[in-house]
Amino acid sequence: MAVFVMGDLDLAVRGRTYREPEGPHSLIDRGRDLDSALLHLAARDDCRALAVVGLPETVPDMSSLAGRRLLLVDGDNQRLREFAERAIRAGIEVEWIRSARPPYERLASALLPVGAIILAAGSSSRMPGSQKLLLEFDGKPMVRHAMESASEGGCHQVVVVYATDDVRDAVDGGAELIHNPKASTGMASSLQVGLRAMRDEIAAAVILLGDQPLVGSRTIAALMRAWRREGSRPAVAVAQAHGEWAPPVVLARELWSELFALKGDAGARQILQGRPELLDMVPAPGRPDDIDTPEDYAKIVRLFPRRKPRQRA
Repeated sequence: MAVFVMGDLDLAVRGRTYREPEGPHSLIDRGRDLDSALLHLAARDDCRALAVVGLPETVPDMSSLAGRRLLLVDGDNQRLREFAERAIRAGIEVEWIRSARPPYERLASALLPVGAIILAAGSSSRMPGSQKLLLEFDGKPMVRHAMESASEGGCHQVVVVYATDDVRDAVDGGAELIHNPKASTGMASSLQVGLRAMRDEIAAAVILLGDQPLVGSRTIAALMRAWRREGSRPAVAVAQAHGEWAPPVVLARELWSELFALKGDAGARQILQGRPELLDMVPAPGRPDDIDTPEDYAKIVRLFPRRKPRQRA
């Protein structure tokens, strides 16, 4: 998704352009150019979001923004409130930042939203007698760790792809649930079900495995931050030793058509293997260890025992 920068703003974000783009895009401008931005929105149904830096004195008619996202940035709290209240009454999804200077990360996040797909439809074939995603780590089922990491890491949409009722029940309203009736055919079908559930404004999806409890919110935030930088490649994953990478992995929407062609147990690795021009590998906090066997689980529990609650004085 392109980011159309209107005016003299300098925002080194992925996909920025100073020319009117073709296809879906977001728009950022200064408040003094807001009338021009609103005319652009009225003419372009594929403009998903608008960020305005420095609000004008008067609130214009913003009806052309209905059903889209709006980010307001200004140092004047009263002006922010007036704009936000008018936007809410017009049915606009709005957030605002009180700041005299444009905060890069918040702007990049609003202009290039990333969703999360948590793959939780596996059969746990190497974990006899139990569904591994329901095993507790630090007092909660492993699948919930993945959900919380995605949400707290800044993902705009969090989807859990599941196959069995016990995993569905463990999610317990903490994320969108998508059932995969073809889960037995392999990971590709779960990945594709999750991608189809992403909202239109989502520019990329971060793929998480439900059995990586040591992947935290800082890991997710670091990957998305790297992906949103100007010049980044379409995919960003956690760097490992010897030039290897591990999930989670962020995949730009431009790669999704290739993912929809996969079959069986194929996943992102199959489309990225041998194509270094598509992938950035970045260091990130956390550990991407996945839990496949009873021995894996015992090791993780031994190395990272449940934290004891603090006693109040």
